[in-house]
Amino acid sequence: MKEKNSMMDSSSQFKEIMDVKELSKYLGIGKSKIYQLIREKKIPASKIGRQYRFSKSVIDSWLKENLITREELQYSLEKLFKKDKSK
Repeated sequence: MKEKNSMMDSSSQFKEIMDVKELSKYLGIGKSKIYQLIREKKIPASKIGRQYRFSKSVIDSWLKENLITREELQYSLEKLFKKDKSK
């Protein structure tokens, strides 16, 4: 029973406002990838002074909005292969 509770509490261990290091841990990606996403304006971030901050609820919404469905992935792959064949 303890294992189930610890799994359910794992998302609550993250603060509502996170810095790059905390977001890296939350998303399971490297800090350099997060900075790349910031530079490309692909991830919602707030800059306070020289530091970036991320709202957990905004990041969760961003993740949901950026889901790639199986159909979208298939379409993207077909489009990619059509370009390669034409070369």
